[in-house]
Amino acid sequence: MTDTTLTATVIAVAADGTHRFSKEPQPVIRLLAGLGVEGDAHAGVTVKHRSRVRADPTQPNLRQLHLIHAELFDEVARQGFTVHPADLGENVTTRGLDVLALPRGTRLHLGPEAVVEVTGLRNPCAQIDAFMPGLLREVVGTDDRGEPVFRAGIMAVVLTGGEVQPGDDIRVELPPQPHEALKRV
Repeated sequence: MTDTTLTATVIAVAADGTHRFSKEPQPVIRLLAGLGVEGDAHAGVTVKHRSRVRADPTQPNLRQLHLIHAELFDEVARQGFTVHPADLGENVTTRGLDVLALPRGTRLHLGPEAVVEVTGLRNPCAQIDAFMPGLLREVVGTDDRGEPVFRAGIMAVVLTGGEVQPGDDIRVELPPQPHEALKRV
């Protein structure tokens, strides 16, 4: 099923060939099917995140693309934190899409060609506080039951490559029911 009622947009794209926390904003990024963002340190068939490589370098890379909703930046700004696109290491910053509410397996059509499949939630880590002290507690909250809520974006794999740039539309294709809630990947 495709949800055509959404008006969602890519507002920024970023990549960085070096393993560091923030990425470099770009005018355009190229997604490569099965790999991720061309030239990005996290691109590849197997895991590239350093802690995951140490645990098992043969794991499939379910974190080829990191997406964050710009609405998170608006929320943390009300708490005194100034966060810009690419600051938290995301490749694609969106607006108008509740990325955290998407079910696992959702396909996002980014611009005219690229298609990615949502694999799970980003696992926020202490590097967020190293970047900006106190920010980690803003992006990891708790729900009514006291369970952790991870709000630092989602991860995806690239199914169909293509260029993505600010201003591109995002079309959402939900997976068949029943939907599976996102978990950390």
